Amino acid sequence: MNKNTENKYVGSQAVADEVVRTRQLVAEMNSGWHSDDEVREYLRQITCKTVDDTVRVFPPLNINYGPGVSLGKDCFLNFGCSLLALGGITIEDDVFIGPHCVLATEYHPEEPAKRHSLLTKPIVVKRNAWLGANVTVLAGVTIGEDAIVAAGSVVTKDVPAGMVVAGTPARIIREIHREIL
Repeated sequence: MNKNTENKYVGSQAVADEVVRTRQLVAEMNSGWHSDDEVREYLRQITCKTVDDTVRVFPPLNINYGPGVSLGKDCFLNFGCSLLALGGITIEDDVFIGPHCVLATEYHPEEPAKRHSLLTKPIVVKRNAWLGANVTVLAGVTIGEDAIVAAGSVVTKDVPAGMVVAGTPARIIREIHREIL
């Protein structure tokens, strides 16, 4: 990115400054080995929010805008996830996110003359959802409660609660199998 256009992409100087702060903290968190408690402390600093002691993240984790991220209790993010969070990412309680997932709240207009603009829409991952390895979730999507997104899927539309989706673009495959005890 050209230094002269950096603020054009992030909206304001305050946001640009926050992106720099977040990237610095993320780089520190991702360098060397850190205990789970140390990673959570980094996440508190990065997000400027409370992060419950039950949250587990395996670095490296990439985040461009920390205050845009909210992490629920008992959630887990595996190695190599990227959160492009200028539009806001909410990860509710008990969510599992597999390795190398991308949650991208940011996108560019299709029209070539406007393509250097940056647009955002929030992403919400509801309680007890599970994203398999290498899933990409695009801007404006909500993953419903208890839903499963199969590995390698690209999610372009909301996923209903209790459904399994797969593919590119992700489509409903079936309902979750529920065992009766």
